[in-house]
Amino acid sequence: MTDQSQTRLRGVLTGVFFGTGSGVITTLGLIVGLFAGTESLAAVMGGILVIAVSDSMSDAFGIHLSEEARPDSTSRSVWLATMATFVTKFVMASTFVLPLLLLPLQHAVIACLVWGAIVLTILSIFIAKQQKEPCWSVVAEHLGIATLVMILSWLVGMGVNNWLAG
Repeated sequence: MTDQSQTRLRGVLTGVFFGTGSGVITTLGLIVGLFAGTESLAAVMGGILVIAVSDSMSDAFGIHLSEEARPDSTSRSVWLATMATFVTKFVMASTFVLPLLLLPLQHAVIACLVWGAIVLTILSIFIAKQQKEPCWSVVAEHLGIATLVMILSWLVGMGVNNWLAG
């Protein structure tokens, strides 16, 4: 594989891994926080759709800047990373809409948490094998971070609700 091919592949992998991880964590944090604070299907669904568009574009722009700052990046690898981030995060965030369309809100939130844990577990196993690390430790680390984000998001949602309810 040539250096240019490796640089392009790195750009795509950066976008896919970042987009997937960020898509899961950001969307689940939003779902949990909005559910805890509002118990409103409209708020949760609207939040997911906003995240799918605005946060995907924002993250893609952040990856674009980060990749441009790398001295070994090419214009093509920068744009591949940018587009891979946007598409992956947009698609990943959008997958969380399906349970909301099919299930009552409380069950949909649980289904979203399970779906997110499955995606993170698969992503973590792939990373662990690539890095030749024990799968269990990488999975535990990533699910632990996700759990912390969910707990903090729940607390923020409840706190805002209690503060505004007054």
